[in-house]
Parts: sequence; C-alpha cells; structure tokens
Amino acid sequence: MSETPEDTQIGRIAVERKLATTAEIQVANEQKERLSSNGNTRPIGEILVDLGFITRTQLSRLQGANDDSGGRPAQQIPGYQLQKKIGAGAMAVVYRAKQISLDRTVAVKVLPRRLSKNAEFVERFYREGRAAAQLNHNNIVQAIDVGEAGGFHYFVMEYVQGCSVYDELSDAKHYDEAEAIAIIRQIAQALHHAHERGFIHRDVKPKNIMITEDRVAKLADMGLAREASDLEAAMAEAGRAYGTPYYISPEQIRGEVDVDARADLYSLGATFYHMVTGRVPFEGPTPSAVMHKHLKEPLTPPDHLNTEITSGCGAMIEMLLAKNRDDRYSGAKQVLEDLELLSRGQAPRYAKQHLDHDLFGTLATGQIVEETDSPATDGRAPLGLTIGLGILALLSVLINLILLAVR
Repeated sequence: MSETPEDTQIGRIAVERKLATTAEIQVANEQKERLSSNGNTRPIGEILVDLGFITRTQLSRLQGANDDSGGRPAQQIPGYQLQKKIGAGAMAVVYRAKQISLDRTVAVKVLPRRLSKNAEFVERFYREGRAAAQLNHNNIVQAIDVGEAGGFHYFVMEYVQGCSVYDELSDAKHYDEAEAIAIIRQIAQALHHAHERGFIHRDVKPKNIMITEDRVAKLADMGLAREASDLEAAMAEAGRAYGTPYYISPEQIRGEVDVDARADLYSLGATFYHMVTGRVPFEGPTPSAVMHKHLKEPLTPPDHLNTEITSGCGAMIEMLLAKNRDDRYSGAKQVLEDLELLSRGQAPRYAKQHLDHDLFGTLATGQIVEETDSPATDGRAPLGLTIGLGILALLSVLINLILLAVR
C-alpha cells in the first residue's frame, strides 16, 4: 500500500520538529507496509507511537499542525460537512465532503490561513474557481462553488472517485499504447474545450489527470490557468516560470508574455511520453537542470525507450514536444485528428512529417522494402560500377610503375 498524503505530511512535520529522525520514519513506513500486506492498515502516526518514537501527546500536536495551523474548517463552511482529507499540496488542502442541500459527495479545496494573508495566493485561488466555472465538459473536473467563511477561502468541485494517472504510473510503470491514446484523447478534448473559450491550463501533468472507476479521464487543477488574452496577468508574470519542471514548455520556462495554447500541447506531449515510456522526457538533479534540458537537450525518441509503440505514436509525441512551438501542432483539434487515426491503426496526418513517408507507407500496407540492383535510368553508370572501374585503373598504374622499376 502506498503512503497517503496525510502520512507524508505527518512524517515531514515530525522530522522538521525533530520529534523523529528520517531513519525512524523509514522504519515506521516499513512497518506500515508489513501490516498492510497482512490486511492491517494503520496511519503512520499511530505506528510511530507504537514503536515508541513519539508520544501520544506529540502525535496530537502533529495532527493539529497537519491541519495547516488553522484548525480543520469542518463546521466553518456553511452547507458542507467535511469528512476526510484526501490530498494536500503546496497551496491548499483537499477534503472529501458532503454537500448537505443536495446530499451528494463533493471535493472541497481549502486555502490554509497562513496563505490567506498573501493577496497573490488568494487571487490565484479565486482565479482557479472562476476559470473552472466557465468550463463545462465531461473531461474537466466541474466547479460547484467558491467563497470565504470563518477566515477560510474554499473552492467546491466535483468529487472524482478513482485515482490519478500519476498513481497508475507509480503502480504499473507505463501504459500500453492503446490505453495511453484513450486517455490522452480525452484530455485533448478537454484542452480543445478550454482553448476555444480562451483559457490555457499551463499545468497539464499526470497528477492533474484523474481517472474515474469507469475509465473517464478528467483534467483537474486550474490553479495556473489564465485567459490567453489577459495581457495584464501575462505582464505581471513576465520572466517567471509557471508550471511543473518535468512537463513545462520552453516558452513557460523563459517566462514569455505571449504563452498560448501550444504550451498546453507541449505538456500534453510530456505526459504522453511519460505514460508510454514510464519516464519523464528529461531528468536532472534539480528543477533548474531539468528545465535547462527542456530548452537545450535533444529528446530521446519515445520508441527508443519502448520499442512496442508504433512509429506513428512516437512521431506524434515528438511533434508535441518540439522545442519551437511553431513546429508543434497548431491546436488541440489537429492533435485529436491524429489520435483518431492512430486509434484506427493508421498513420497520423500532421505528425507524418516526422516519419520516413515511403517506409511508413510500405510497412503500413504490409509490403517489404527491398534493395534493387537496377541500373540508373539517366544514362550514367551506377555508382558501384564507377568506383570499381576506378580501383582497377589505379591498380593498373601501380603495376606498370613496379614493372618499370624492376627493369
């Protein structure tokens, strides 16, 4: 069983407060794995107490700190009953909750009080809600409500019963081509919907793709989304890299003002690459090293890492990951056209420029390309014959010189 976000947070805070060492956290995690294999699931905090690494009182304090130094807002958001923490990130905590009026399960993202004093974080938080509210698509996590109560800023959204692509990659290492195409197609449809309405997501990645129990893919987290035409926001962000290093586009890294929908296509390509190879396009010891590679280092073709994917799939991913955005697809509509062709076992239309056309055509029809010995048709001798005659002439000259020397 994998470590939960709450376990991770408890372990991190315990180490930060010097209540436990990294080695002790590792021992506790190993104990948790052993218990889980026997069907006994226990939180990491309880195991730390069982092992004598921390006291019960210390655990209570850790759990209080893990509720983001502001207390759990369970009774402070009118109309919603928070039930369980299901995720935590750098900017917010996500709870599973019950919407009392409609008796349905929802997800509630809460901005911690410590960030509520920062106007930029608060504005970004509400911008996510506003962006999501303007998008209505089956492959986008739906916005429900946004507001502030009791000092907490909150954003209510559709609850997705399932897991993320990131979770599945952690378990299965990589997807087969057909399943990857099915998921990427759905996210491309989500992006097409968003782009048509003037929004760019700017953070497409495996962690932001949720998969329902019915295998419906949904694009989540509009935290970095903004309107492509919002010049004021673009100027305010100029020179700063917004995105996730493993999946960020070169133009986002450079902090360009005119970032457009093609940045999302690059991130979609990086996600596609990770899904079929089990590896991110570029790795490095630091985020800056990874981003430098996005800017400068040639991409290892995905079909070199996974020889089971087709050349058409590889060509699509390489076109999505072109460093110059003018060399990428012009929009999600073209991506969808090529994905449709790939799903039918046909060559992609737009990415075909990355392939050897003759080779792809013959392989696609089951023919074999053979080398022939046909003579040239332009009146000149074949290259092989010309070289052979030249060698014979040179040997003849050498033999004559040797004979003259002997005489």
